Amino acid sequence: MTAPLRVGESSTVNVALGNRAYDIVIGRGVAGSLAARVAALKPGARLAIVTDENVAHLHLESIAQQLSAAGMTTSRIVVPPGEGSKSFASFERVCDALIEAKVERNDLIIALGGGVVGDLAGYAAASVRRGLDFVQVPTSLLAQVDSSVGGKTGIDSPQGKNLIGTFHQPVLVVADTALLDTLPAREFRAGYAEVAKYGLLGDAAFFAWLEANWKQVFAGGKSSGILAREQRQACGRAE
Repeated sequence: MTAPLRVGESSTVNVALGNRAYDIVIGRGVAGSLAARVAALKPGARLAIVTDENVAHLHLESIAQQLSAAGMTTSRIVVPPGEGSKSFASFERVCDALIEAKVERNDLIIALGGGVVGDLAGYAAASVRRGLDFVQVPTSLLAQVDSSVGGKTGIDSPQGKNLIGTFHQPVLVVADTALLDTLPAREFRAGYAEVAKYGLLGDAAFFAWLEANWKQVFAGGKSSGILAREQRQACGRAE
């Protein structure tokens, strides 16, 4: 078991996929380095942030200001929260907004939100201009340890969930544990169940650690380093 991260520290997991490889950066406060990381990946790129109304209220302004302060041209696309946004209507709206913002092949989409936003923004990125790069900035625990990793993107259809989509890998995942401070308890527990699944799938020691330490993890705050340890373990398995 790796040591927990302290506040201000970060850990990087590389998803080794040849020319589609990307890094998952994990730690408390790492979203503050987003502008520098984006500039290194895509110097001079125009950016489009896709998020939902709940996340926009909490985090959009600080992220957008950071990017603007670094001299990046940024547009914002905000959709309603919830599974209902994984629809043809929302997909059309996001695609139209990206085209209207003049986002081109060398530009970048930032998916700021939970799994719904990541799936929707990723599918739009895969489709507009026949493929745009995108960065995942997951804001829920479930998204940080599952849906932001692996390139699964898509929307729902009237016949079922996730029936329309494609695999489109991000170029970067920035998993900031500080963004989980505003997460409702029910959503945090849903993400923790996903983390526990990784232990059940083949790591008995990790599962035992989760059982022994859940109260400390759920307390948050000073436990953020412990949470980062879980994420490194889960993301490593998600490759």
